[in-house]
Amino acid sequence: MSAHADTHAHDDHGHHHKETFVTKYIFSQDHKMIAKQYLITGTIMGVIGVLMSMMFRMQIAWPEEPNVLFEALLGKWAPDGVMDADIYLALVTIHGTIMVFFVLTAGLSGTFSNLLIPLQIGARDMASGFLNMVSYWLFFLSSVIMVISLFVEAGPAAAGWTIYPPLSALPMAQGGSGMGMTLWLVSMAIFIASSLLGSLNYIVTVLNLRTKGMSMTRLPLTIWAFFITAVIGVISFPVLLSAALLLIMDRSFGTSFFLSDIFIQGEVLHYQGGSPVLFEHLFWFLGHPEVYIVILPAMGLVSEIMASNSRKPIFGYRAMIASILAIAFLSTIVWGHHMFVSGMNPFLGSVFTFTTLLIAIPSAVKAFNWITTIWKGNLQLNPAMLFAIGFVSTFITGGLTGIILGDSALDINVHDTYFVVAHFHLVMGISALYGMFAGIYHWFPKMFGKMLNKNLGYIHFWITAVCAYGVFFPMHFIGMAGLPRRYYTNSNFPLFDDLANVNVIITIFALIGGVVQIVYLYNFFSSIFFGKKAVQNPWKSTTLEWTAPVEHMHGNWPGEIPHVHRWAYDYSKPGHDEDFVPQNIPLKEGEEELQH
Repeated sequence: MSAHADTHAHDDHGHHHKETFVTKYIFSQDHKMIAKQYLITGTIMGVIGVLMSMMFRMQIAWPEEPNVLFEALLGKWAPDGVMDADIYLALVTIHGTIMVFFVLTAGLSGTFSNLLIPLQIGARDMASGFLNMVSYWLFFLSSVIMVISLFVEAGPAAAGWTIYPPLSALPMAQGGSGMGMTLWLVSMAIFIASSLLGSLNYIVTVLNLRTKGMSMTRLPLTIWAFFITAVIGVISFPVLLSAALLLIMDRSFGTSFFLSDIFIQGEVLHYQGGSPVLFEHLFWFLGHPEVYIVILPAMGLVSEIMASNSRKPIFGYRAMIASILAIAFLSTIVWGHHMFVSGMNPFLGSVFTFTTLLIAIPSAVKAFNWITTIWKGNLQLNPAMLFAIGFVSTFITGGLTGIILGDSALDINVHDTYFVVAHFHLVMGISALYGMFAGIYHWFPKMFGKMLNKNLGYIHFWITAVCAYGVFFPMHFIGMAGLPRRYYTNSNFPLFDDLANVNVIITIFALIGGVVQIVYLYNFFSSIFFGKKAVQNPWKSTTLEWTAPVEHMHGNWPGEIPHVHRWAYDYSKPGHDEDFVPQNIPLKEGEEELQH
């Protein structure tokens, strides 16, 4: 089948008709262009998400103090420059939604799965270019609807990014439960359709379109990570879709899947028989695999970058694949650890504690293998490598606190405090962003044919790294002191007066860290137009994408697709003149393929 598909694709692209601006840059079916579209849309959404976080951090640090910025940006939601309590919750809600789904899921997976899957497995394009295009435009449409929801008169969705009923199920509950919430649900339904189309495309492409000689055990770890991420997405995203559709029915059609006996101002509503805890189960059945949908692609990128910049083969290739598979399986049976305080049966709590602690083992295998890969390597400390090392650092520090939160007896003490915020931002938010930055610095030459400015990359990394720990490390301590999350001010609680100064320090770090991203944005957009022209293989890497010419062409390779003769990590192999041997170079006489 793959041979047939390859011949067909080759014939098709041999005499490709002339493309117009619209078919090349807007409704493109070329995976490389779609990757850029995902990246730039994800970047724009990321800027919106970060701006929101800077605004609510300022509110927490200096509550009830007039702020000119609030008055300018929030209008009626900040009378006299003082932020309204409802808009605070709405900002937290939309920030979480944008960062988790639109930046880290679509921006990371959509960009790099699209860019690298065909190039690294030796395919002309995705299995279906048309479906690929449709999946991007559905993502774009869902992004637009999410941004439009910010301008609804009654306010955007404000039930937290987890949108638990009854706040999200009763349109009359608060301002943000009205039209803003409806738009949130519509946006997410379209987003899920986009994700499913993309995931199915990635799976079929990896299984069917690998070039001659590219067995599954010769695939780079990036492809394994994207492939398994797509499988997890296909399994778990439909569950969130069902939750969203049932919630729409509760809101608009009088059903009560998630609503039980509810009183509003002494009046009994007609709902009965539903359960908000059912929604929690449905949401977290996606919500926990979602963490790995976000982090696995970053893990794949980091594995590739570390091997390339250590000039050493990746350590424990098969163990790395096994750990990806173990994480994929275990991620679907740990969702209950988000619900230890929901009245869950203690025996069930102990089952979820066991499976949660079990998932630490494959994660630790990966961490040890990365450390062993760079051990005694000939390290090239370019910005991509620094972000990859930063990823391992934040993944370990954030992951260690997960062991505390995964234990039902310990979790009850810190549940819904800033300890949880610190944990998941480090292990998922910052780590995934580091993986994304590492990937952008490493594959920018492949995407745009230009080089990023290395010195600006160093400034970006060091200030971001210091600020990320400056924000989330102190949060663990204010969380252990009992400070609850999602409160727009803590000034009503004398108990927390001593923590006010810590919140100011966190906010200052957050503002500096947010502002320094301008350096990255300037570097990114100016390098596209004015950057130094890239050579074909700037990092001297072994994988197939660096055998394709710098100038993009639909079909990736002129002439025949390269065949694969070895695994993806032949760095510093004895008996070779160079310290890297690309996958398409045949084995010498008597040379053994590395046992990995």
